[in-house]
Amino acid sequence: MKSQWIFTSLIPQIPSCFSSILSPFKTPKLYQFPSSNLPKLVLNHLDLSLLLSLSGKQGFFLLGSSIHASFVKNPENLYPIEDFKDSNNAIVVWNSLLGMYSRCGTLTDLTKLFDEMPIRDTISWNTMVSGFLRNGKFDEGFSYFKQMRKSGICWFDQATLTTILSACDRVEFYHVVKMMHGLVFSNEYEKEISVGNSLITSYFRCGCLSSGRQVFDEMFERNVITWTAMISGLVQNELYEKSLELFNQMRSGPVCPNSLTYLSSLMACSGLQALTGGRQIHSLLWKLGIQSEVCIESSLMDMYSKCGQVTDAWKIFESAQDLDEVSMTVILMGLAQNGFEEEAKRFFMKMFESGIEIDPNMLSAVLGVFSEDTSLSLAFARHGDGCRALQLYEEMRSDGIAPTDVTFLSLLHACSHVGLVEKGMELLKSMTDVYGIIPRAEHYACVVDMLGRAGLLNEAKTFIQGLPVKADVLVWQALLGTCSIRGDSKIGKYAANQLILETPESPVPYVSMANIYSSRGKWKERARTIKIMKEIGVSKEIGISWIETEKKVHSFVVQDRMHPQAELMYGILEELLKLMLEEGYVPGNVTPTECQT
Repeated sequence: MKSQWIFTSLIPQIPSCFSSILSPFKTPKLYQFPSSNLPKLVLNHLDLSLLLSLSGKQGFFLLGSSIHASFVKNPENLYPIEDFKDSNNAIVVWNSLLGMYSRCGTLTDLTKLFDEMPIRDTISWNTMVSGFLRNGKFDEGFSYFKQMRKSGICWFDQATLTTILSACDRVEFYHVVKMMHGLVFSNEYEKEISVGNSLITSYFRCGCLSSGRQVFDEMFERNVITWTAMISGLVQNELYEKSLELFNQMRSGPVCPNSLTYLSSLMACSGLQALTGGRQIHSLLWKLGIQSEVCIESSLMDMYSKCGQVTDAWKIFESAQDLDEVSMTVILMGLAQNGFEEEAKRFFMKMFESGIEIDPNMLSAVLGVFSEDTSLSLAFARHGDGCRALQLYEEMRSDGIAPTDVTFLSLLHACSHVGLVEKGMELLKSMTDVYGIIPRAEHYACVVDMLGRAGLLNEAKTFIQGLPVKADVLVWQALLGTCSIRGDSKIGKYAANQLILETPESPVPYVSMANIYSSRGKWKERARTIKIMKEIGVSKEIGISWIETEKKVHSFVVQDRMHPQAELMYGILEELLKLMLEEGYVPGNVTPTECQT
């Protein structure tokens, strides 16, 4: 095996950021050989190992695979001879290649390279185990661990144990954790702090609190990670009081808490709504100068919000130098859950309008404060981005966030405007079958609207007739509204008659039918409808236009001059009318007042 390698084609692919990283080693050198105008890069095995490792971490797959390709062309470079030193150098480079593929290649690439390796050591096997476990391939990862033990050549080490334990984060892995715990003792790794820390974390994640506590109590030595693993494990299992007791015990000993320890303790205060304890921890953070870390600020905001101190949470939010999605979700939820619903709406809309990516947690936090009112609200659905609303719903599900009845209302609204009838019906079914949510009249009205907009008016009528509850005004209005859109006078008349039975004094069914008849040129039917409306004494409501600007809703009626800025608005309308006339528009006796409506 060569002790140095000369590369030419590799030089253009090396990112500039790597030059400063490689230069401290002083080994990579650029030479201008007389026989060629191309500069050549000379690297030894340590340089190559570092370059491959960084390629994997930074995702520079092309660079890493190019290095691999150069070895394929010159196989003698990586096949060791009898010399022990050369063998060691070769395995270092092989393992670095393996690590690069593990991080930014495919598992197929990883397996193929591993099978081609002429020599392997414990690091090689550990890389395979971690590569598969990190990608959720648990059976394959454990299989490589078994093969490693059976090989008889390489033996597992503490890195193997911690790698496997870190993947055991669910109840179903409890028996695996117990097995690994047995291997820890049988191979005398119980004194290794990193192994003990991993055991504590895995036991708590698997819900086996007593075993996690036993490992903690029996450890020969504990560091800050040990204490933090124990405290955070208790918090994750909602044993908030015990976690704070342990935190206080830690503070009285020689090991100092770190940011993650304080973070877990703040979460415990949030869970207990322990304002006094939370303020004490906040004071400690000030003394240590770490109160401005993003994760700490988010946890402080959450603690104050859970304790009902939204003003304190807002002060932290306003003073924060760096904000992330977690921070914004926390303050949004704090506003929504403490009665500041209007503030939560405005904050959410400001986020939306400023182009901030709305994730499922944000959506879940704010959905409950929106209602079917005049606010310019909700899920993308009302801004015509129904597909994005549905995408967010799927993200919510994958993140384990349970939807509410308002979530489904928004999703059905989105399906209606996008025309996804089958998806809408599927969502309605999942409300009861999956989440046990009983649909309200608003949900049924959304489904009727969805079917009607898709031209399925007969299906909409059949759907209403098959409802488990008596259809109310909202449902019949939805059917009548879609008949107006489609110009269907037959089903429209049926819906109007049902609506008249529900609300005999409402002008809506008469006006809607008059408009349907007009759209179809049925003037006699229109006149008859208007006549009936007048005979029974139902008067048409004054038409109102409204718009929301600067967080205020402004409404107008015909010839309205009550608005404080009425004169300014009429002046603008006059100017617009002039421009229309100049463009050739011929109005039919239109006045600015009529334009305004």
